Amino acid sequence: MTLVAIHQPTFLPWLGWWDKLARADIFVLLDDVQFPKKGGSWVNRVRLLLNREPRWVTVPVERAFHGTRSVRGMRIDSAKPWREAILRAVASSYGHAPHFADVMPVVEEALAVGTEWIAELDEHAIRCLAELLGLDTSRLVRQSDLGVAGTGSELLVDLCRAVDGDTYLSGDGAGEYLEEDAFARAGLGLAYQQFTPPHYPQPVPNYVPGLSVVDALMSCGWKRTATLLRSG
Repeated sequence: MTLVAIHQPTFLPWLGWWDKLARADIFVLLDDVQFPKKGGSWVNRVRLLLNREPRWVTVPVERAFHGTRSVRGMRIDSAKPWREAILRAVASSYGHAPHFADVMPVVEEALAVGTEWIAELDEHAIRCLAELLGLDTSRLVRQSDLGVAGTGSELLVDLCRAVDGDTYLSGDGAGEYLEEDAFARAGLGLAYQQFTPPHYPQPVPNYVPGLSVVDALMSCGWKRTATLLRSG
């Protein structure tokens, strides 16, 4: 079985995203789909515990354009000091975390890449973190390199075929819009992730799920966070 995961490149992703990368034989970075014209996107923002409260950390993108743009076509708004603001917020909020000294330099490296494109920043950060989490980045393939476009379940089917996959690994919340029959007609298997976010120590009374992997790394370090992914 060749298990294929397909997901947009996201900014310092949460544990469930990394679980997909850990399980899949091939992970397609969905960079040639439309970036939302309005509202937030995991492509350029994620939540962290800032001053012990879950808050959004955002890389600003340029939105003054007509029509639509793909994820890989979205430029970072470099006129704003976003990098310095994010690093300052992380250092201020996690400076006393058990593994701050080991994790912070990697976060700095992840954000230091000189690119104007959000998809390139996300991929660079993913590769920086994946290596230390013991995950194989050779599994990563860009949608734009495959030359496959489309929408909905048919796009997912075509991407699985393009990488010679035979089973699609779906996120748990995809059942509402996923057309299971499309995979059956294409002769593809369909597996659901069934990821349960594992709890780990946080400096707050009630556990907050869905935060960036950076939060887990600060509390647990590289090896224990890698173990958390497997336990989920």
